[in-house]
Amino acid sequence: MTSTPKHSARRHPLRILLVCVLLALVVALAALVTLFQGELRTLMTVEKQREYPLYTMNYLGDYGFDKYLAEGSASDAELIAFVTRTLLKGIPLPFSIPDLGCSTFNAVTPEGEAIFGRNFDLSYSPALLVRTQPKDGYASLSMVNMGFLGYGEGKLPDSLLSSFILLAAPYAPLDGVNEKGVSIGVLLIPTEPTAQETGKTPISTTAAVRLVLDKAASVDEAIDLLSRYDMHASAGSSYHFQIADAQGHSAVVEFEGDVMSVVRADTPYQACTNFLQTPAYYGQGKGLERYDLLVRTLAEKGGVLTMEEGMALLSAVSQPFEDVTSDSDTQWSVMYNNATGEAVVCAGRDYENPYFTSL
Repeated sequence: MTSTPKHSARRHPLRILLVCVLLALVVALAALVTLFQGELRTLMTVEKQREYPLYTMNYLGDYGFDKYLAEGSASDAELIAFVTRTLLKGIPLPFSIPDLGCSTFNAVTPEGEAIFGRNFDLSYSPALLVRTQPKDGYASLSMVNMGFLGYGEGKLPDSLLSSFILLAAPYAPLDGVNEKGVSIGVLLIPTEPTAQETGKTPISTTAAVRLVLDKAASVDEAIDLLSRYDMHASAGSSYHFQIADAQGHSAVVEFEGDVMSVVRADTPYQACTNFLQTPAYYGQGKGLERYDLLVRTLAEKGGVLTMEEGMALLSAVSQPFEDVTSDSDTQWSVMYNNATGEAVVCAGRDYENPYFTSL
């Protein structure tokens, strides 16, 4: 007669417990993957393109912009709270926009294609080119300063875990172009911060850039969209926007108190730096030297430039410049072709090594 050893009987419940724990972990992992499916697919697309940090990312999830537009944000804190709650599942988001000095212009190529150029000037700023294609909006390319999201020389998105905060990137664009050929750039104005109070839904600076990219098919549509919201500037500063479209139209949109003003050019080109262009306040700010060089060059060319000549013009007004300190270097220069959706990016003033992409 045989009998089962007592030690085998004692191990049996332990095995059952281990199997149950393993199954629970598998179920939890499956639920986590399901919950973050779009987000994980997005983060898997993050790729470093240039040594001076230039990364690219295809946003494959839903970043909930229509929900944001219904709620709005009257401060950076409210925008951060929305993004943290909606995209980051409660993980804290370090988000800030410091003073920045930039340059933009629009022109047309010899083939008649509308183009838009932008220098982003600040201290060390790792850059991210984001591709988005929302269900209820237009596909776009946009540039994000990852420094606003907490990245820097000691922290870059070189792993899945370290790149998680990039899920907030759709809410931090500084320039871009959409599939309808609308391009936009935001530039700082060193004046009193804009805080419109007209009873409309509030919107913050970078979210306004996202609004134009996702919803506007022309300059006129962009202006109309911006007029439907109360602008609340980020980081205790004021900003204005230059907007251009595939038809060659352009405008500079500014804010003074509760009033939004629109400045249009009577030439096939327009330029913008860091001072107000509204006649009643013209010249308040900085960057007049860069602006003069932009306009003088555009006038000499009759507003007609190739994409390469446009990048050369951005190089000519890149910083360090004579009237600024070294903490305002050009972090990226980008040329957008509004007609084709092409973009050319030079990171860290490396104009010999451009990165080419398109919608």
